[in-house]
Amino acid sequence: MSQGQSGVASPVHGSLGSAPAGLTPSAATPSKAGGPNISQARLANGLDIVVIPDHRAPVITHMVWYRNGSADDPLGKSGIAHFLEHLMFKGTRNHKQGEFSELIADFGGQENAFTSNDYTAYFQRVAREHLRVCMEYEADRMKNLVLSDEVVAPEREVVMEERRMRTDSDPSDLLNEAVQAALYTHHPYGKPIIGWSHEIESLDRQDALAYYDRFYTPENAILVVAGDVEADEVLALATEVYGGIATHGAPPRRSRPREPEPRAHRVVKMVDEKVEQPTHQGVFLVPSYKTAAPGEAEALEVLGHLLGAGPTSLLFKTLVVKDKVAVAAGAYYQGTAVDQTRFYVYGIPAPGISLEDIDAAIDAVVAKVSAEGVSEADLNRAKTRLVAEATYAQDNQSTLARWYGSSLSVGLTLEDIAQWPSRIEAVSAEDVKKATRWLAKHRGVTGFLLPAERSGEHSLAVETEAETV
Repeated sequence: MSQGQSGVASPVHGSLGSAPAGLTPSAATPSKAGGPNISQARLANGLDIVVIPDHRAPVITHMVWYRNGSADDPLGKSGIAHFLEHLMFKGTRNHKQGEFSELIADFGGQENAFTSNDYTAYFQRVAREHLRVCMEYEADRMKNLVLSDEVVAPEREVVMEERRMRTDSDPSDLLNEAVQAALYTHHPYGKPIIGWSHEIESLDRQDALAYYDRFYTPENAILVVAGDVEADEVLALATEVYGGIATHGAPPRRSRPREPEPRAHRVVKMVDEKVEQPTHQGVFLVPSYKTAAPGEAEALEVLGHLLGAGPTSLLFKTLVVKDKVAVAAGAYYQGTAVDQTRFYVYGIPAPGISLEDIDAAIDAVVAKVSAEGVSEADLNRAKTRLVAEATYAQDNQSTLARWYGSSLSVGLTLEDIAQWPSRIEAVSAEDVKKATRWLAKHRGVTGFLLPAERSGEHSLAVETEAETV
């Protein structure tokens, strides 16, 4: 069980397969030669189904995605999506706690779950003959979860300990938490996925069941099956197993406040005696694939690759190789999100170089791209690598299942996924140049992680630099 951020939009191709009686097929785009033959359908109770055949090994990945994450936690109940993810392993009316996990282990399979800002997912990877078993257990806990105070209270302590170990004891995680809260002043993306400590402490059985009843419904879920299967057999089996779950009616609405346009650059400084290496991180509020105007998200994707993807990137070549002010530097775009998302830049200074110097050096590289653009050679290389990485990643069925599940969970479509490579290829040098406007200083938060000058020192400070925009 884990928490994590959503990744980039799923750059894979899809096509519509046939669907058995009782299913409503959804539109899709024909796949390119060599791409997976994707099928999509919807049960009468609203459950969406995606099938990704891969016959190279007798193995399947079975995933159920719910369209809710930490950003859907009720006010004052941060962490409830993640907490419920834990509680979903505590047994149902038909199966005792741990029975499903023990069975998957006996099969020699793998299982887990994860919560992000926009979705929660549960998965199993097993031999193909165990697909029905996975469906039956997952369908059971979609409707028959049983919780008692005797189960909920100890698991709440488990989550609290998880937070203490992963976040409260790690200065870099504490800095990132503060940076996110400074970037999102109004939108719930600013809350940590695991929740704030004082709010986790108050979560109880009623909170969990209320959240379960609201979001864990077939019309709010997506079933993704990838592996050694055919579409017809999966859809027929899903109709039999999941089709009997009663619909709750219309899918639950995601009610989220819109983040106001940023007006001032913010600087967050974290000082802690546990820090050995100073680090810099910058985060900017930018459009996601879901919210961007046509072509904007793809331009940001290419910009992120040009600025920060590995040793040939502009930041690495300038800061590390040429100027030798950093030992590492990079950037990336977190494109898959329901609402406005994040663009990251980062750097680790060389000895004797301040974090302010790194911040200025990163700004200078971005300013140069904004003023002069990038060469056609660099642009074409970046686009080729992005598309090639997406193609190579299709070699992993679990990766494919995650791509499709995460993209569909935030409201993208199979057509969006299928057209991603061609939209990346269409990005021009001028598009990349224009995309740098989203990295204006007033749109971002800069985080400085610093070692303490004396033992026991620990501090967190936020500074705001106002400017007219």
